[in-house]
Amino acid sequence: MQEDKSSYDILACLKDIEQSIIEINEFLPGERNFFAFQKDLKTRKAIERNIEIIGEAMDRILKADPNFQITDSRKIVDTRNRIIHGYDSVSDDVIWLIVNRYLPILQKEVQQLLNS
Repeated sequence: MQEDKSSYDILACLKDIEQSIIEINEFLPGERNFFAFQKDLKTRKAIERNIEIIGEAMDRILKADPNFQITDSRKIVDTRNRIIHGYDSVSDDVIWLIVNRYLPILQKEVQQLLNS
């Protein structure tokens, strides 16, 4: 029974990650412009919140299955912790890099896991 619950929890967390990535992409439609992003406080905060959700979901996945394979899973959790606990040291550049370089990789991996 515990294994079924663990599998369900992982599936729920993967869906949460997928949804957060979808929302981030909706906050940045069309041509992405870093300077417009920097000036848009609501978008920055909404994206940070979704990155926090992704990190929390990843942490729960790793607690359920420490050997779960997603690229940079530990870094994802660490990023969540830094945003929450070191909120004053998170730069727009780092968030922008995460969104544009690393989220597409995570999105692809999550979609593959959900489809398998």
